[in-house]
Amino acid sequence: MYTRAVKSDVTGADVRIRPVSARSALIRILIAADSPTMTAHQICAATTAAGYPEATVRVAVSRMVAAGDLVRANRVYTLAPHLRARRDDLLAPPTVPWQGDWEQVVITATGRSAADRAALRARLLSLRLGELREGVWMRPANLARDLRDLDDTTLALRLRAVDDPAALCARLWPLTDIADRARTLLAVIGTTDGDARFTAVCAGLDLLTTDPALPADLLPTHWAVDALRDATTSYLRWFQELSRASED
Repeated sequence: MYTRAVKSDVTGADVRIRPVSARSALIRILIAADSPTMTAHQICAATTAAGYPEATVRVAVSRMVAAGDLVRANRVYTLAPHLRARRDDLLAPPTVPWQGDWEQVVITATGRSAADRAALRARLLSLRLGELREGVWMRPANLARDLRDLDDTTLALRLRAVDDPAALCARLWPLTDIADRARTLLAVIGTTDGDARFTAVCAGLDLLTTDPALPADLLPTHWAVDALRDATTSYLRWFQELSRASED
């Protein structure tokens, strides 16, 4: 699948954005919405407003039902629970006051298959951990959670404060790149081009999954990710309101 270059009228920069399938568009709309349930008419109204042909949407819905991504009951479609869990990618995760401690996860197993390694890596990334080196993952201990039962192939530790936490964060995550892309996507979302805006919103949702949710003291200046989260969530909720209005 090729990327699409969208010109930002505000920054003048080309933003490389991957095309979004009708299936992915619908998943993003339902994840961001207050309710993960829509009628067929609401689904078509929301996705066609984003530029997808109705026939394409109907095929996507049928395939999602067959694959278990959508559950059809009582003439409505509901996003499957395993996809609804990704709503945490949009919402800022629950935090606790940061006392300077760090979480560390060490992979202790060896000889795992490539698929197992990839699955564990995806799991650690979803937990907003950063990879210091192969087999060692870390982050500030400011998230409200317990990693002790993460996986039987890992060892979760709690470390005392480090000398330069901001420098360590810069090693764990490409913070400057994340912030720059967030600002550029915000500029595109602010344009009047409906198709370009929706594509940028979807790219913004993807970027939110890389937000490390750091303590405020460790974030770079002009951190635009929170503003991007607000913009993307508000925009997709507008789609749900549009679809509801179509039922009136």
